[in-house]
Amino acid sequence: MPARPVLQQADIERAITRIAHEILEASPVDPDAVPGPLVLLGIPTRGVVLAERLGAVLERLRPGHAAIGALDVTMYRDDLARQPTRTPQPTRVPPAGIDGATVVLVDDVLFSGRTIRAALDAINDLGRPRAVRLAVLVDRGHRELPIRPDFVGKNLPSAPGERVNVRLTELDGVDEVVVGASDGAEGVAR
Repeated sequence: MPARPVLQQADIERAITRIAHEILEASPVDPDAVPGPLVLLGIPTRGVVLAERLGAVLERLRPGHAAIGALDVTMYRDDLARQPTRTPQPTRVPPAGIDGATVVLVDDVLFSGRTIRAALDAINDLGRPRAVRLAVLVDRGHRELPIRPDFVGKNLPSAPGERVNVRLTELDGVDEVVVGASDGAEGVAR
């Protein structure tokens, strides 16, 4: 099946800006109602880039509101035997940690929910956040676990056998999301 583009650079930028606004709407400004610090934890590889982009938008909208980090979930996955081997990436937690914080997990594509389940296990080893939310660029459905995103850039119904490829300029030289490509790129969610 030939690849068909579903998001281009401008679409991705709009989605990130909209998600940032939705995160702010869910984060009270009133000092008596503040649920604690906001921490964006990107899931490698493309989730980290998306978390950094979200953080930049949030910094423009509400300076100092969010800290950014990375959360590698490789060793927490329950499907390591079936997935290609990936080199673990470093986990970076902001200096203040995640205890009492509202953590927003950021990933590129939500599919089965297994990556997010692994991320929740990894978070338990890092501390006890006040709340955990999920932001994804693409929700393609086909969940195997009861996991639902709080912030979504694009709902993209797809067939289970299709591939969703997310490419980001920082890693791939272009911003786009295509469906149907089978090039084996790393930003692929089957």
